[in-house]
Amino acid sequence: MTVLDAYGYDTHEVLNQAPALADYDAFAADPALGRILDAFDAGWFREQAGAVGGHVGSQAVQDLARQANRNLPELRTHDRWGRRIDEIAFHPAWHELMGLAMRDEFHSLCWTRPREGAQVARAAVSYLWNQGENGICCPLGMTYSAIPVLQRDPARWAEFGRLITSSDYDGRPLPAAQKRGGTVGMAMTEKQGGSDLRQTQTVATRNADGTYSLTGHKWFFSVPHSDVFLTLARTDEGVSCFVVPGWLPDGSRNRLQIQRLKDKCGNRSNASSEVEFRGVIAHLIGEPGHGIRAGLEMNHYTRLDFAVGSAGLMRHAVAQAAHHTAHRRAFQKALIDQPIMTNVIADLALEVEASAWLAFRFVHALDREGESEAEKLIGRIGAPIAKYWNCKRATPVVVEALECHGGNGFIEDHLMARLYREAPLNGIWEGTGNVVCLDVLRSIRRYPDCVPALLDELRAARGSDPRFDAFLGELETDLVDVLRHEHLARRFVERMALGLSASLLIRHAPHAVADAYVASRLAGGWSGHFGALPQGADLQAIARRAVPVPE
Repeated sequence: MTVLDAYGYDTHEVLNQAPALADYDAFAADPALGRILDAFDAGWFREQAGAVGGHVGSQAVQDLARQANRNLPELRTHDRWGRRIDEIAFHPAWHELMGLAMRDEFHSLCWTRPREGAQVARAAVSYLWNQGENGICCPLGMTYSAIPVLQRDPARWAEFGRLITSSDYDGRPLPAAQKRGGTVGMAMTEKQGGSDLRQTQTVATRNADGTYSLTGHKWFFSVPHSDVFLTLARTDEGVSCFVVPGWLPDGSRNRLQIQRLKDKCGNRSNASSEVEFRGVIAHLIGEPGHGIRAGLEMNHYTRLDFAVGSAGLMRHAVAQAAHHTAHRRAFQKALIDQPIMTNVIADLALEVEASAWLAFRFVHALDREGESEAEKLIGRIGAPIAKYWNCKRATPVVVEALECHGGNGFIEDHLMARLYREAPLNGIWEGTGNVVCLDVLRSIRRYPDCVPALLDELRAARGSDPRFDAFLGELETDLVDVLRHEHLARRFVERMALGLSASLLIRHAPHAVADAYVASRLAGGWSGHFGALPQGADLQAIARRAVPVPE
């Protein structure tokens, strides 16, 4: 025991405090991600995934994330001479994080290295960086989802393609031609419409040179400092999609005025804004009057990225909780070895592993949709299922993981407080729960072949567990007339997510994990809370498997 000077600075020795979880490989420490890469044709990415895992698990990135969230972006509407500039000043930590993530090809890997499993590999980068700093994932995820849309327009791709696929971050406020790399933003939502993009009021007027001038507003515009962004405006033909450069050919700012930055609950390092278009110069992309179709294509990619990102966020929270309880002792045992806490950590670990398999399965469908109509159909209905379920589960997972820390988790010195504020966000962006569940029903209505494709995916695990088989039989009955019961859409999507997760775990995860998941989620009596795994589950093995750095 340390002997303390009676008149010294220290009054006591600090004991039984868990060390910080830092300077570890978040990929190697993940019990599921390596298996996922192997199962979904991306085993070739393991080495680079380890490098990304080392970045996001480092003390350096944790320090940068803290600084970026403590020193928030500031709007500068005018320079000191009174000229309008509409710039956003970020702390240097933000720029450093953006540079690291872009070098890891967060935004571009699957587009610049098209090969088997490329979408899954890029999603692994997203999953890992959502354990580093969530704020930078917004601009990089939007850039990822916008690339295939811009590729279809030769003129716009010639102008911006090199910039937005570059892995060399350049945060300077300059015209695109003068920069080494850039990002793409999206500005869709207006005050009156929300998720109903048909209510768009912004007006597009055609100019003599073939460009358009846009007049109107956008209520939520994240990353308004983007080098280029996509937006919606109304032409004579209807709501249309436009590409808007941040700068005009003469080197001046485009005619966009940032009214204010949103004072958000979470995701605070990232700038979200309200803007007005005052004759913004824009280029039509796609057919006039079919802008919502282009928006939905980007939406498909971003929804999948949110499903992946929420899985990454949950893994980060549970890794913190497992680490803390493995190093904190009470009543002569590590907390994680106290039976009731063992159950809690094991239950959280099941939720995280299931969410990762669910999200990556439908990313895998992106990789294969060009060669398989069934995969295209599975991806169409699976993306909103995964988005709804993973984003909905993120909040209770983070809350329970925070509680595992006791009061230490509820102070801003600990990153759990930041994760707590972040957790609800993905459930709001790109469609709230109701909107996404209705999209599942809409997919069934418009593409009825989605149903047999999805059932084939579920049935791949049939015969492995009688409890799963019974649940599958009930699901098949529900599917018969699901379209007649819109008010039950959430219940239906939840049950589809549970069934798909179970099917994936049965086929790919260790038996102890799959058995406990089926017993707790499918066999009846599941409340959605944590720490209620039934008798017979291998709790100790599952809980200890979640500890990122064994003590």
